Amino acid sequence: MTFLMAFNPFLIIISLFGSVLGIIWAALPGLSASMVMALLIGLTYKMSIEVVIAFMLGVFTATQFGGSISAILINIPGTPSAIPTQLAGNPLAKKGQGGLAIGMALISSMIGNLVGLLALALIAPLIIQFALKFSSWEIGLLALWGVAISGTLTASDEMPIKGWISGWLGLIIAMVGRDTIFAVERLTFGNINLENGIPYVSVLIGLFGMSEIFVTLPSKQKTGIPTEVGKVFPPIKMVLKYWKSIFRSSIIGLITGIMPGAGGNVGSFVAYGVGERMTKRRFADGDIEGVVCSEVANNANIGGALLPGLTLGIPGSAPVASFMAALALHGVHSGPMIDRGNPGILSFIYGALFVANIWMLVTGFLLIKPSIKAFSLPIATFFPLIGLLCIIGAFAAQNSIFDVYLMVGFGFVGVLLRKAGISIGPMILGVILGGLVDTNIRRTLQIYGNRPFYQLLINRPIGTALIVIILLTFFFTIRKNIKFQRTFKK
Repeated sequence: MTFLMAFNPFLIIISLFGSVLGIIWAALPGLSASMVMALLIGLTYKMSIEVVIAFMLGVFTATQFGGSISAILINIPGTPSAIPTQLAGNPLAKKGQGGLAIGMALISSMIGNLVGLLALALIAPLIIQFALKFSSWEIGLLALWGVAISGTLTASDEMPIKGWISGWLGLIIAMVGRDTIFAVERLTFGNINLENGIPYVSVLIGLFGMSEIFVTLPSKQKTGIPTEVGKVFPPIKMVLKYWKSIFRSSIIGLITGIMPGAGGNVGSFVAYGVGERMTKRRFADGDIEGVVCSEVANNANIGGALLPGLTLGIPGSAPVASFMAALALHGVHSGPMIDRGNPGILSFIYGALFVANIWMLVTGFLLIKPSIKAFSLPIATFFPLIGLLCIIGAFAAQNSIFDVYLMVGFGFVGVLLRKAGISIGPMILGVILGGLVDTNIRRTLQIYGNRPFYQLLINRPIGTALIVIILLTFFFTIRKNIKFQRTFKK
């Protein structure tokens, strides 16, 4: 595979289909990027790896923008990362500038994507060279840190322990079935269907897709369509006017994307908050610059989230975890050896991202007004269709009806987690990374046998550094929580 292979006419058309699906999907309230990426895992089973990459990256890129359409026009963010866009953009829509706000969101999304792609292409080889020095010990600890930091970042200041609980539950779920070293059954409770473990596809679709249906379908929410959206194409002068915010938000999006579990949600909120502080304006009164800050960070996050996912095997966000899962179904395992086991695949991914970005820009402008009509569909109409897709996606992965039961069960688990204020993201990351943590750490301990533990710390300095980082992650989060509690009491 090569960079230019992504420009194959057939793959370009596949990417176009992905972009159209992504924009329309994310424009519908409640249908997140995480949900559609999870649903697509099983459905891509019989596709070639080139088609899978082109299609899923087309969907992923487009969903990052699509959520801003409903956020701006009807004050309902299509995706969680579009909430800051909603705050700054919906007041503009009420003033008749909704089209301009969406157009600026689209341009900002394209710029953010290009920045993320550039960073991915430039930094990935350096990270791979460093990561090749990792043994089982370092890989296991790195995966453990990924779960720990995702729990920290996705939890509130008031209750960070909820994020950690979610991550640890994910690790426990990943350990169900026969272990990979001694083939001992764990947590199967005599059920032969659980001997091979709980499929991550069922967990992903259940927690993100089915739980969303269970929460949203009982509501009788109806959405209105604004009568006026105004012009859509922003002038070039307006884009250049916000170059400082574009540059700043790109960096924020990249950094939060690289952090496992942070995702576009964290990036867009941070960029929005920093933008308000830098401009000393309140974006919620209606401000194009607020839309720019949110969307640039949200989309720069794609390249940032793919960076640790492809090079280290640690997904930076839930959609990237789904993308990695789809690659794994086709025998492509993310990590330092990805380009050696599949020569040229990283270059192909760069090309596919570039094509997807161009299609997002083109289809975005073409689908803005048609997408508005989709909001007239009542929730009771399209959510049952989504439920059907959830069932198909869970069954298609292994042709197992038991996987469908698991998916529905995790749907109810997702509802309980939402009610308890526990983030789903860390649990998903725990399920994805649980095998890495369990197998690699236990393998290392088996190799070292009865030798003193301090020898392991001395002989593997990178692993020792990772242990310190994990402990500091817990320490600083707990200290921050204590300060928050004291401030709250005052």
